[in-house]
Amino acid sequence: MGQPVTFLRTSSPRPGLVRFELNRTLTGMGHERYRAGEEILGDRPSDELARRMLATGKLSSIHIHGSVITAELAAGDDSGLGEVIASLYTYYVPGVEIPSDEELIAMVEA
Repeated sequence: MGQPVTFLRTSSPRPGLVRFELNRTLTGMGHERYRAGEEILGDRPSDELARRMLATGKLSSIHIHGSVITAELAAGDDSGLGEVIASLYTYYVPGVEIPSDEELIAMVEA
């Protein structure tokens, strides 16, 4: 359940850079930069996506501006990154129990 994020992957004239143009903005008008090995403390969508993408070990850094992600590859292979992006807003994956109506109402009332 959730809404998949769609994107267009484009190459950069500079080797080792890949761009993803998303169907939604992640940072508004702001620029966000993330580097492998640095702790990401925020909980915004751009922070969570950067955490997930860097956890693949395929990137050395990520820059997100609005709906464009520029990723610097650590090792030339970007396979699997598209699935990470597409699943950003997918909450209920196989093995995760969907809350009942009563549980959802209790969360709102609390």
